[in-house]
Order: sequence, then structure tokens, then C-alpha cells
Amino acid sequence: MKKSVTIIILLLIAITFGGAMYYLYQKNAEDPIVYETAEPSKQNIIKKAVATGSILPLEEVLIKPNISGVIEEIFVEGGDYVKSGDLLARIKVVPNLNALNNARNAIDAAKIALDDQIRNLTRQKSLFDKGVISKVDLERAEVAHDQAKQSYAAANKDYDIIKTGTSRGYGNVANTQIRSTVGGMVLEVPVEVGNQVIESNTFNEGTTIAAIADVEKMIFEGKVDESEVGKIEENLPLEITVGAIENTVFDAVLDYIAPKGNEENGAIQFEIKGTLNKQDSVFIRAGLSANASIILGRADSVLAIKEALVQFDDETKKPFVEIEQGEQQFERKDIELGISDGIFVEVKSGIAENDKIKVWNKVEPDGAVN
Repeated sequence: MKKSVTIIILLLIAITFGGAMYYLYQKNAEDPIVYETAEPSKQNIIKKAVATGSILPLEEVLIKPNISGVIEEIFVEGGDYVKSGDLLARIKVVPNLNALNNARNAIDAAKIALDDQIRNLTRQKSLFDKGVISKVDLERAEVAHDQAKQSYAAANKDYDIIKTGTSRGYGNVANTQIRSTVGGMVLEVPVEVGNQVIESNTFNEGTTIAAIADVEKMIFEGKVDESEVGKIEENLPLEITVGAIENTVFDAVLDYIAPKGNEENGAIQFEIKGTLNKQDSVFIRAGLSANASIILGRADSVLAIKEALVQFDDETKKPFVEIEQGEQQFERKDIELGISDGIFVEVKSGIAENDKIKVWNKVEPDGAVN
């Protein structure tokens, strides 16, 4: 019994020893880690913040009627250029029966008053001719007659305006004729012949007959996230790319940053606006979606390395790289970093252009697509 236990123990010792020897052999047989190296290069680094939005006219004027009715005729369409005062549309008035009836009653009342003043004036003239009354009394009767005559004429004009929207003698200023108040391009005519329109008044903004704008003065209007708004400021340059216009970048200047953000889809967004330096050879349609790159910083032809090559000290958090001194032998070098675009980072000091830097982390090759 004791002999068999001894044999088992010896076998276990032998197996353990053999396993340890095999592990050491395999470990020594592994290839040593070979680190690749990369060299710094001259780069143009641009630090950007991106905003999404659209291209809009600087000033867009909505033409609205000052009388309710039905569109009788339209004289323009989207894309037409108009001058201030040009006729855009004509409205046919649909009279309100109650207002029309009141106007008719006002005419009848004014006619009764006028007839009474005619009789009074005739009577006063007869008395004046007989020397019964003075000239002052006659003149008073004449004034009252003229006032009654004027009231009767005004009542008739009111009736015509309520019924037709205009009156005799007001052809050039008739409110049934909708005219442009500014010059520019007609962006849209959202009504058609036969559509009912509502006048613009204190209680209603009215129906838009046409939208007119100067398309030579365009702006970018977009939104930036709250994480970016603290990095930007007014008068920064913008680079605008329009999705519908390929291979063209428009320059702009950031003019406005909203002081208050609005929540959208769980994130706070701030509105921004930038005046576009429009190219005469390119026509930009209002409402096109666009992206704006806000230039936060720029460094041209500077010594730079890929950000993946940079390491940070665990204690001081200062950046450093490892420079090759011999075959797979590296030495730590502290560096001073500058501007970064997220891929390349400027190195202000610490390395030379011909240094070979240890690739301690995997670096995607140039042009690689994630």
C-alpha cells in the first residue's frame, strides 16, 4: 500500500515537472514582439466644429392681402423677378351679407338726410330772397346741404367697397390688387386661382399670396450642440457645403449665436447664423440643406503625428512618445502638443522630423475607411 502511494506521488511530480518544462519551452519559442514605427510629417491641421442647417434668404417678405376674398387671377410664379409695386394677383371680393345690408341702409339714411337738406335749402333761399333771413342763415343751410351730399356719396362708396373691394376713383390703389412691396425673386406662390384668402389684421396674420426675397443675399441657418457652443464665437469663419451642389465650398462669417438653447431629441441645440459670400456663377436655391464647418483654429505646414502615437503619463497626464534609438530599442520623449483635428495633432516641441516613433497602438493606414 505504501509502495503504491509513493509511486503515484512520484508520477504526479514527474507530470508536473514535465508540464512546467513544456510551458517554458513554448514561452521561449514565441516570437518576440516587434513594434512598428512611424515618422512625423508636415500637415495642414484645421480644428472644426460642425453644424447642420440650411441656406435661407437674409430677408424674406410674405405678401398678404388687406381684404378677404377669392383669388381671381395670379400674374407671377416661383422664380420670377419682380420690382416693388408690381402686380402679383387680383382678388374678387365675396361680400358679407350683414355688412352689405348695413351699407345699403346707410345709403338710404344718407339719402333721406340729403333730401331733407335739399328741401331746407330751397326754403331758406326763398326766405332769403324775401329778406326774411340773413345771409348767415342761408350759408348755414348751404353747409348742411353740402355735408348731407358728402355723406350720401361716402355711403355709396362704402357700399361699393364692401361689395367689390374698390370704388370709382380708386383704381390704382384698389385693395383687390395685390402688389409687391419689395423687389426680388418670387420664391413661392402658395395659393391658386379660386382659393379663398383672409385679410391681414390685428387678430389674423392673413393668407400668404407670395414669398419674395433677394436671393443674392443668403445666409446659413443651423444648429450646434451644447457641447460645441462653448468653443465658438461670433466672426469666426465658416466653410459651407451644400448637399445639392457638389465640389463647391462657400465661405461665410458667423454672425449670430443664440443666447438660449432649445431641447431637441434629448439634446440642447443652439441656433447660429452666418452671412454667405455668394459666388455669382452659382445659383443657390433657398431651403437647400447644408453643413457648416466652423473654423476654430488652423495651423499650416506644421510638424504633426497621428494622435494614436501619443501616450500619456499615468501620474502627470503629460503627453509623450517613444523614439527608436536602436533595433527595437525605444526612449521616452516628452512632447508639447498644439492644435488637433482628431486624426493628426501638431507637435510644437520634443521630436524632430526624421525621428521614428513607436507605434504602441494600432494605427489605421492613410485612407482607411472605418
